[in-house]
Amino acid sequence: MSWITLVVVAVGLAMDAFAVSIAAGLALAPATLRQTARLAFHFGFFQFLMPLLGWFAGAQVEVYVAAVDHWIAFALLSAIGGKMLWEAGRPEADIRDRDPSRGLLLVTLCVATSIDALAVGFSMACLSTTIFLPALVIGTVAAAFSTLGVTLGERFGRLVGPWAERLGGSLLVGIGVNILVSHLRV
Repeated sequence: MSWITLVVVAVGLAMDAFAVSIAAGLALAPATLRQTARLAFHFGFFQFLMPLLGWFAGAQVEVYVAAVDHWIAFALLSAIGGKMLWEAGRPEADIRDRDPSRGLLLVTLCVATSIDALAVGFSMACLSTTIFLPALVIGTVAAAFSTLGVTLGERFGRLVGPWAERLGGSLLVGIGVNILVSHLRV
């Protein structure tokens, strides 16, 4: 996987965490440095961990799906990207009454925003791609975007949020199409 593709995947995956961080910034306004760091760390950690878990699961079945791996990657990325695009049009849940940087709410948000990273890790295993460096980049980008999201949420949240998820969904669908086209040309 090229660096450009890896960064595009990481940015696409980070858009869910970014959008949730914007909402968290709105709910916490003003957010403390501790709250911002906690959100960034947890979103980054889950975005790092989930591709690893997906890759290990995918590596177990790679032998059986090698002939159709590009179709699996295309389907997973397109489904996740499509889901992100669909959810971008839905009204936002109101989290103003709870602190999204703590407890079960934080864990739930982290898992919900990193399920797509699990599928990407599975796809990478099917494509026989290494995982540690991509997972590290994905986690780092998610942490950075989460920090930015909380900051923007405090300032401009309602204007940026839906567009971030639309951009992320579009990037994931585009990457899925690119994988399919590049494998069909061979």
